[in-house]
Amino acid sequence: MRYLIQFILLFIFSANSLLAQTSSNPEKRIDSLFSKYNANTSGVAVGIVQDGKIIFEKGYGSANLEYNIPITPKTVFNVGSVSKQFTTFSIFLLEKQGKISLDDDIRKYIPELPVYEKTITIRHLCSHTSGLKDQWSLLTLAGWRMDDIITSEQVLKLITKQKELNFAPGSQFKYSNTGFTLLTEIIKRVSGKSFSTFVKENIFDPLGMENSLIYDDNEKIVKNRAYSYGNENGIYSKRNLNSSSVGPTNVYTTVEDLSKWTANFENPKVGDAAFIKHFNERSSLDNGDPAILAVSDGETIYHAKGQFMRNYKGINVYNHTGSDAGFKSYLGRFQDNKLSIILLSNDEDFVAYKAGMDIAEFYLADKFKKREKVSETQQKAEEKPKPALTTNLKEYEGKFENIELSSVFITKIIDGKLTMTHNRLSDAVITEVEKDKFKGAITFGVEVNFQRNKKGEITGLSITNFGATNVKFNKIK
Repeated sequence: MRYLIQFILLFIFSANSLLAQTSSNPEKRIDSLFSKYNANTSGVAVGIVQDGKIIFEKGYGSANLEYNIPITPKTVFNVGSVSKQFTTFSIFLLEKQGKISLDDDIRKYIPELPVYEKTITIRHLCSHTSGLKDQWSLLTLAGWRMDDIITSEQVLKLITKQKELNFAPGSQFKYSNTGFTLLTEIIKRVSGKSFSTFVKENIFDPLGMENSLIYDDNEKIVKNRAYSYGNENGIYSKRNLNSSSVGPTNVYTTVEDLSKWTANFENPKVGDAAFIKHFNERSSLDNGDPAILAVSDGETIYHAKGQFMRNYKGINVYNHTGSDAGFKSYLGRFQDNKLSIILLSNDEDFVAYKAGMDIAEFYLADKFKKREKVSETQQKAEEKPKPALTTNLKEYEGKFENIELSSVFITKIIDGKLTMTHNRLSDAVITEVEKDKFKGAITFGVEVNFQRNKKGEITGLSITNFGATNVKFNKIK
């Protein structure tokens, strides 16, 4: 009995010792955070940078499930929208070289764009304030799948046909990938070099980012790259990525290379301290108000040149996430604390931002201020009478065309439901929420509004999704 008691006490002491060690050791806590990943799963590569040097790097899970290739710090990932800061950095380099001004009219370099009521400047493109409709939003309404082969040339052709904007340039902030495609075209035309060559010569090579590239050719062989996966009911499937559209996405890199990129913000090799300060400044609207993404937990999230910035629990952080096919990424720079967190994943379900901020807590918990609970006034919304919905879906049937997108949708009743069909897309059921207003999903969530003439006849419809407002389709039949 005495030995049993001793064994129990020893077990409890060991367990408590292990728990204390894990809670005080950030690296152990990172291991615990990603413990679900193994050789039979997709996973994540982690890099922690302190004072410009990697203090922790590790891979979890597999880069390729078909060949059981493990993820390592040298595994190459598509970083999705984290790419945007490389695009804007390149633009700022051209400005520093005196070759462009941020206030230049973009039609000075891309004259084939429509003449808009108000000038769109390079600065607008950099700050998501251009009003241009998002390219992925438009492509889906034009009948493209996100795993189609999509090139920058094809995207540019689509953009130059769009005469209407979401809003007047400089008046609002609205996330738009389109601006970053146009930025790369400006870089190409001003420098006389492809965007991939410009970034290699001006950023990657000077910083020693040897395993980084701009993926501008969907047939290019990339050594050590990860493939991305989705998981439904425990069964993995590939998430094919065939896009070679650059600017908003398609930087391929590693946690080791990104550590060199983050170090450049503290001890610049490319640019100087004044350049970095200029680059880190908040974006603004034309009236001087800051460009704001959102207000979360009482903290305002600002835009700043391909990054977002906020004061999180009393500490300033620059960060951005990325998502493309099944790739997910997080890059966070706690610049005042000289700490950077890099997460690159090939798991479609990986919640990159939460994981990044969880790891920040591991390293900066003693520096974070306790956040006061934000009081929210609970106002009981007046119950509005439910709209009288139509019982005659037949009147919404028809054929609708958008010439600028070369796209035609047919609306018809299938199994008693109004359905939008397209010759290149899966059928989409749309449900009436108000008179002449329907909701559904065409790759992204959409709102469909039908228009009528003075006689009450339906003459067209408009579609709004996350990045394109009121894309008009005229009824042709």
